[in-house]
Amino acid sequence: MSTEPEDTADMTGRPVVGRGSPTRARVLRFTHAAEGRVGHTAGGSIPPAGVIAAPSPGNAPPVRDEARPARAPDTTGVTVRDGVRIPYAVSGSGATTILLLPTWSLVPSRFWKAQVPYLARYFRVITFDGRGSGAAGRPAGAPAYTDEQYAADAAAVLDATGTDRAVVVGYSCGAAWAVHLAARHPERVMALVAIAPSCGLAVAAPEREKYAWDGHLDTTQGWAKYNKDYWLGGGYDDYVDFFARKMFTEPHSTKPIEDVVRWAHQISPQTLADTTAGRLGLEGATRTPLDPLCEQVRCPVLVVHGLEDAVRPAAIGIRLADLTRGELVLVDGGGHGLPARDPVRTNLLIKEFAMDTVSVTRPGPAAPASSSTPDRPDPRWQPQPRRRTWTRAQRRPRRVLYLSSPIGLGHARRDLAVAQALRTHHPDLQIDWLTQHPVTRVLTDAGERVHPASAWLANESAHFEDASADHDLHAFQAIRQMDEILVNNFMVFADVVADGTYDLVIGDEAWDVDYFLHENPELKRFSFAWMTDFVGWVPMPDGGEAELALTTDYNAEMIEQRARYRRIRDRSIFVGNPDDVVDLAFGPGLPGIREWTEANFDFAGYVTGFVPPTDAEREALRRRLGLRTDDRLCVVTVGGSGVGTSLLRRVLDAVPAARRAVDGLHVLVVTGPRIDPDELPRRRGVAYRGYVPDLYRHLGACDLAVVQGGLTTSMELAAAGRPFLYVPLQHHFEQNVHVRHRLERYRAGRCVDYAEASDPDALAAAMAAEIDHVPTALPVETDGAARAAAMLAELL
Repeated sequence: MSTEPEDTADMTGRPVVGRGSPTRARVLRFTHAAEGRVGHTAGGSIPPAGVIAAPSPGNAPPVRDEARPARAPDTTGVTVRDGVRIPYAVSGSGATTILLLPTWSLVPSRFWKAQVPYLARYFRVITFDGRGSGAAGRPAGAPAYTDEQYAADAAAVLDATGTDRAVVVGYSCGAAWAVHLAARHPERVMALVAIAPSCGLAVAAPEREKYAWDGHLDTTQGWAKYNKDYWLGGGYDDYVDFFARKMFTEPHSTKPIEDVVRWAHQISPQTLADTTAGRLGLEGATRTPLDPLCEQVRCPVLVVHGLEDAVRPAAIGIRLADLTRGELVLVDGGGHGLPARDPVRTNLLIKEFAMDTVSVTRPGPAAPASSSTPDRPDPRWQPQPRRRTWTRAQRRPRRVLYLSSPIGLGHARRDLAVAQALRTHHPDLQIDWLTQHPVTRVLTDAGERVHPASAWLANESAHFEDASADHDLHAFQAIRQMDEILVNNFMVFADVVADGTYDLVIGDEAWDVDYFLHENPELKRFSFAWMTDFVGWVPMPDGGEAELALTTDYNAEMIEQRARYRRIRDRSIFVGNPDDVVDLAFGPGLPGIREWTEANFDFAGYVTGFVPPTDAEREALRRRLGLRTDDRLCVVTVGGSGVGTSLLRRVLDAVPAARRAVDGLHVLVVTGPRIDPDELPRRRGVAYRGYVPDLYRHLGACDLAVVQGGLTTSMELAAAGRPFLYVPLQHHFEQNVHVRHRLERYRAGRCVDYAEASDPDALAAAMAAEIDHVPTALPVETDGAARAAAMLAELL
């Protein structure tokens, strides 16, 4: 983003001139990162209507409509004005309040989900559902939905929350309500931010204006769908799909389009018609001209508008900035839904403008990781006045920020091994870890430093547990549903690297950081290394054409990001070998996954993080476990998440039959850090353990293991040469495709379908057969950590 002011012109070519001043309005212009990507025009990669919103066909499980909020509000409440219920939420406790206004009734206040967690770390943030949307009341008739009514609701919410003054942010229709509030209650508005304003200014929009909202319906093409009779006559679904796509003209916008379509079906066509008539001054409603009100605004104003906004042209934003003498940011390549489609830039613009225009005590990056209330900043991290020390570059120690994925514990083991190997190249190396439970437990036990900002990260493991049911986890859809979590966690990362002087950032499947750095390349000021053990989103067979279209779109976006901004990743390291990559296509018209990965990655070989136990070590551990020479040990484990409870119960159901079939069989159930062993049924011959730090030793000492289809545990068993059964989570593309391919290449383990595991006798028979199987697996390399560390050391 350019920080230099430049002169601009409105959509007719005339320069923008501030009201009553010979000085032109200050304009900041930045380009959407998607511009210039290969193979797509704006919106061209979005699957056709009806595809992205369709439920998964066949036997696929239902996907949660909405993930848990990345940050729960601190307080909630309801105020009632003129008989209309207005629910509100307050997040954060900063000295300055930011009021995020509702937008059109088509969407609720959840539209701000990517903004609230970040802003709440610096400010006190208020949101509320506007009348006609979300959980708010739905009065009948257009007069209940005028701009004045929404502005009065905003003032009522300020009263209800004990707020004297606030920085007011309005998006789309909310920009008009922000102007009304600032003009009529100037003492309550400290500053005003208008994003993609859709308000009644005197700016022509010929494409829309040739159709009257309340006019005769001659066609149902294009903006003719914006018609009351069409909505009420059965065309509402078609209009919603049309409008959602108009909101997001940027390529690869399937997720925000889905959100808008889903939210739009929380209200009725009649309610949307009433809100529209009220805004337009029809059906008994009165509309106040906005231009004179804009001239009454005296507070600082920031206007942000996309140059490819297909809902309202950027001329409206330019006109609003002109009338209010406001600062203007034009988003080159941006559409109408900027807070959802460009959340990082939107968050930074709001925060920086608020801090520039009001006096705010800037909090530190996070509460300490040990804080019992991680959602609130610790006062120790808010020194005032702020004191800093700047160290000359040649005096700085080498510093690494290591991002380790918290989804399971496999990343923690290999990342520790890589970090320890990296220190052999640079003994003075300082490593900070930015990650979450349960990885933080492993790191703390190992004496590593977990960055205190980790307390601000939204919980990814809990989200995956929420998305799972009965050994079924649609991993691709679960990742799509965690969009607000990814935004929150990237913003934490951005604050950390802004405050620190890191030479290198290592991201082990840190999807948020890799994605948003490619979307905001100007934020990269360090070497960045990306590590992963799989490449490519893969559709499940019963996902049909809809899931194929989505995975293809996601893969295409990744390929385009890498082609346009190769400088973002200074090193891409695949944890494995070329033959471990699946030999499939990224999707129709896209390259092969293995071919592309070989051209874009370095290969470290597999990283186990340990040396397999010797026979003597194995026997010593078995004696410590109280096993006799002729006893047989079966270890059952489901990794570091809480997703595997169903499988544990299925195995426990099969234990009695398995013990009858296998003499001397003892079973050790390891639940991991997120499952309580006491919640499982008790069985004779079964011991229960929770978190086991060195689980690989127990796996190496067993005669048989029954595990999920996760890569780490399976490869630990392969490295130890143990027989095992693995049961992939249903609809988990990584376990069913990527991991299974690798295990079959290594000739390790036997895959058991969950349906077979659900039959106790069938599972017991499989256990009895596999325990006597002599493994013939390929040897697993033991130098992967050293090879990865050597590649990383070059960046230091």
